[in-house]
Amino acid sequence: MTSRSLFFILSKAGLVVCAFLVVGVLLAAMPGHRAPALQQQATSPQPVSEPAMSDMHRDHMDMSDERASEQHAVHDMAPGHHHMPGAHMQMTALRPRTAADKARAQQVVEELRGGIEKYRDYHAAFADGYKIFLPNLPQPEYHFTSYKNGFLQAFSFDPARPTSLLYKKTATGYELAGAMYTMPKIATEEKLNSRVPLSVASWHLHTNLCMPARDQIKTADWTRFGLRGSISTEEACEAAGGRFRPSIFGWMVHVYPYEDSLDKVFTH
Repeated sequence: MTSRSLFFILSKAGLVVCAFLVVGVLLAAMPGHRAPALQQQATSPQPVSEPAMSDMHRDHMDMSDERASEQHAVHDMAPGHHHMPGAHMQMTALRPRTAADKARAQQVVEELRGGIEKYRDYHAAFADGYKIFLPNLPQPEYHFTSYKNGFLQAFSFDPARPTSLLYKKTATGYELAGAMYTMPKIATEEKLNSRVPLSVASWHLHTNLCMPARDQIKTADWTRFGLRGSISTEEACEAAGGRFRPSIFGWMVHVYPYEDSLDKVFTH
């Protein structure tokens, strides 16, 4: 084997390893990054079961922790829930609002409206690859997530291309209410501000998760564990025999572009 051939083989192997690392980081930016099964495109939505997780996903993250905490996260993300910074939620601080920030935020809203207008028909969302997050869990608001869009948002920001669409369930299907942008958990506040001004919107991140031992999940005291549990430090989690994670999912911000004021559009 020539030195040139060996160099070519090693280069390809290096690119493959880097690609897996990048995918692992970016998947953490999206809530419920396990893509549920494609929904049936019927007039009335039907319960859908999730397929088995891929080996690649298992290699990159502890999916059981994500799954066990998703219901609490959905509660925190629901409209009307008062997002308050605390042990299990980190929020960006509101900055002084400027005219330039208001203009930039309004531009984001207008581009979002145009980009998601066709998704008023939720069948169009299915057709474009959006999948319902936790379809069988009753929720005041359902996240239809595009994992492709979430991946792309880690690199560039297109206001018309949100990670998730937000729908309310109706008697005949779903009604479009808004959208959600995401960023990886390692993103800085300056990076978040460059996308949606922090004087107008507060991004949030779910933090300090203590999960019980895997063989105790079914019998665990959820007043202590999980995203609404009392345990919020690594030391306390270890003392309780749990497994600590500093943060889960990634940064998120909800946008309701059909509201009549910026404060309602970017509800805190």
